[in-house]
Amino acid sequence: MPPESAPKPIAPYLALGLSTVIYGISERRQIRHNLETIEEAIHAGIAMVNINMPVKIIALAEGALTGFTDEIFDLPHEMAARDLFIDIPGEETEHLGRLAKLYDTYIIGQCKARWPEVMKDRYFNTVFVIAPSGKVVHKAAKNHVWCREHSCTPHDVYDRWVELFGDGIDAFYPVLKTDDIGNIGTICCSDGEYPEAVRALAFNGAEVVYRPSEATPMTTAGYPGGGTWLIQNQGHAEFNSVYMLCPNAGPVYVGATSRHPVDIAGGSAHIVDYRGQVMSYSASTNNTIVAATIDVEALRNFRAMSLNNNWLKDLRVELFRRMYEEPIHPKNLAMKQAPRNNAEIDEVYRASIRRLQDRGTWTKPAYPHPGSRYQPAGDDGTTWEETKQRLWGPWLDK
Repeated sequence: MPPESAPKPIAPYLALGLSTVIYGISERRQIRHNLETIEEAIHAGIAMVNINMPVKIIALAEGALTGFTDEIFDLPHEMAARDLFIDIPGEETEHLGRLAKLYDTYIIGQCKARWPEVMKDRYFNTVFVIAPSGKVVHKAAKNHVWCREHSCTPHDVYDRWVELFGDGIDAFYPVLKTDDIGNIGTICCSDGEYPEAVRALAFNGAEVVYRPSEATPMTTAGYPGGGTWLIQNQGHAEFNSVYMLCPNAGPVYVGATSRHPVDIAGGSAHIVDYRGQVMSYSASTNNTIVAATIDVEALRNFRAMSLNNNWLKDLRVELFRRMYEEPIHPKNLAMKQAPRNNAEIDEVYRASIRRLQDRGTWTKPAYPHPGSRYQPAGDDGTTWEETKQRLWGPWLDK
């Protein structure tokens, strides 16, 4: 018999990852169209798989609610915060909360959202968890963004973030601890390019890690599929003894009047077990489901019993402390001004490359060549309002 202080055993359950077709939005109220697609996918997904085992987690892909309008059109940050993105909790999480309550399941999602308690006129790429009660019980901000993403990060307002939340690992990588599905950690897309992100969640107790979405070419490199995104997630799982739950974004209609979607993400949604083995995989992108059994008790037993592959137990932490003493990417970039446009932020990244070269971390190539830079679609004088009318006209009067 286990001691009275031992945690209650958690029964195995199914986790679903949904890859839904996405319509880019030009106004917040247009999110309802994507919510309708998500709701249909949830009904269908539950109906298809819950005959096998109770579904306790439904995970949505990045962009499922809003698409990527701010990134595609290089929109000013403060305008996007005002016109496009959401509050958490808010009407969108209330809609999803009704579904979580209906099916007695957790829903994990992502959306760019305002954090007014941190700073006015800023939005953060935000991951959230809704409990079976219908309430938001977890919220975290993406810490590393793609170089074409305009979201503010905690590091961009570091001093303010630390003032509010402290400077512990849990301030940046919080973990939701539950007695029915285990401990849930959340990151998003580019966060997973850095081994430290999932390692931080593991140190905070994570057992299941949600990492939605990645884009081509990372998802389409190599054969048979999944690219470096799948390789990374298998590595995260194996190095940290965690499950990785990784739905990918479906095809994106750039605007409401777009005739054809663009498969910017490349499919390859997957779920990986705590030994790095792929449990469920889908090459398709179009309203696709991946589903797999999460056995938290098996994971906990593996961590407790093994003397070999549960790597965290013998990490020599003192050896690595000095690696992070010198800054690389500058902090507090958005304390006094909103996150910059693509061309301006390119120069921030270029300065970081030079910084690593000057330190001797990277060796300069023998001959300098022009690097990648922002390539605008053109400067033909078209305004954002004109673009909205062309791509979203039929929606704007609804």
